[in-house]
Amino acid sequence: MKLVLASASPRRLQLLRACGYDVVVSPAHLDETQLPGEPPAVMVERLARAKAVAIAASDLVVAADTTVVLGADALAKPTDDADAARMLERLSGQTHEVITGWCVRKNAAVRSGIVSTRVTFRRLTAREIAAYVATGEPLDKAGAYGIQGAGGALVDGVEGSYPNVVGLPMAEVIAAIVELA
Repeated sequence: MKLVLASASPRRLQLLRACGYDVVVSPAHLDETQLPGEPPAVMVERLARAKAVAIAASDLVVAADTTVVLGADALAKPTDDADAARMLERLSGQTHEVITGWCVRKNAAVRSGIVSTRVTFRRLTAREIAAYVATGEPLDKAGAYGIQGAGGALVDGVEGSYPNVVGLPMAEVIAAIVELA
């Protein structure tokens, strides 16, 4: 089955291809700024829906947006190495949420939702943080880490959907694909 992925994320592409889907990448380019007073869960679902709608396609369109939430703060992608190090220092020894808004669209039919996964980091030393930041891996990831890469060594535990932390809650997305196909 052919899908259009409204994202440039190689991780989302890999997850969908691993399930046997023929995927065409067509990133939606939108302003992803959080609206004033907008809760992170509302923001990620709003953005996922907007991305799915922005893509003109007759095939199934899959879109998602992920953020990391620590306390009341949404941690987006870091702006530079120093920002990544600050985020990782905040996450060190803490439990945070990874929230992904997802959307599957086929013409006018749209299914969407959010999935939240709790992730606990082990206590990190300044040296570990500096070494991880030096890999470059944190720079294109919400919360400045990738659990599927070297960032997995920072994690002490995961409660919930692991693929959600990677960037796409597969159980929910596949159920929507099956329903709309």
